[in-house]
Amino acid sequence: MLHWFISILVNALVLIVVAGYIDTFYLESVSAAILASILISVLNVIVKPVLILLTLPVTVLTLGLFLFVINAITLMMAQSIMGDSFVIEGFGTAMIAAIIISLLNILIQKLIIERLQKRQ
Repeated sequence: MLHWFISILVNALVLIVVAGYIDTFYLESVSAAILASILISVLNVIVKPVLILLTLPVTVLTLGLFLFVINAITLMMAQSIMGDSFVIEGFGTAMIAAIIISLLNILIQKLIIERLQKRQ
């Protein structure tokens, strides 16, 4: 449960960073970022496995790069559920955001979280 809570907070922070750098990616507040992070987490558990299964041949042909498209679809689904508090203007923005979010999550996981877990 603690790991999930930490990942929600890290995702919210990453969403805020992305919203700060991409003008067409808008978050209304920190609470909207946390809510978006929770919603993306739920969508990743429920919807993402189905999308991966349905697009498996394309994912294999692109050597896994199609997973960024699936992440962008998940982001678009989250923003459509949240309404005006989370806005992504266009699928291209969602793709760029999905790539940046993935890279930042990997960096934070490897450089910070894993090192802190090894210390304990």
